[in-house]
Amino acid sequence: MTDVDFGLPSNLAGGFDPFADEVAAPAAGEAKPSKAKAKEGEFAVHVRMQQRNGRKSLTTVQGLPEAFDYKKILKALKKEYCCNGTVIEDEELGKVLQLQGDQRKNVSAFLLDNQLCKKDQVKVHGF
Repeated sequence: MTDVDFGLPSNLAGGFDPFADEVAAPAAGEAKPSKAKAKEGEFAVHVRMQQRNGRKSLTTVQGLPEAFDYKKILKALKKEYCCNGTVIEDEELGKVLQLQGDQRKNVSAFLLDNQLCKKDQVKVHGF
């Protein structure tokens, strides 16, 4: 057998973190972007799909403000889109909604239709 080097970047060799946001390196003379938000109303909702085994998948919703009632939002999503789901408590990420199946388009439409956030605040990953 021959030894083949695929030339993968070193950040992919250690594993992939689906919740890591890509941050562009600041130009010379610019300050690094801070993690703290400048205003109270600024937030970003990340909607991602995670592949499980075979055709099974999960949709995760992260970044909703803590002021929202996650259980009520989850109950409405489950009822409207006929899927099961749960609220996951994570130390780093806070509360994360998990829904069965690929519900990315449905979740983003739900958030916009119910005016829970604006269009520029919803980031759908994977399309």
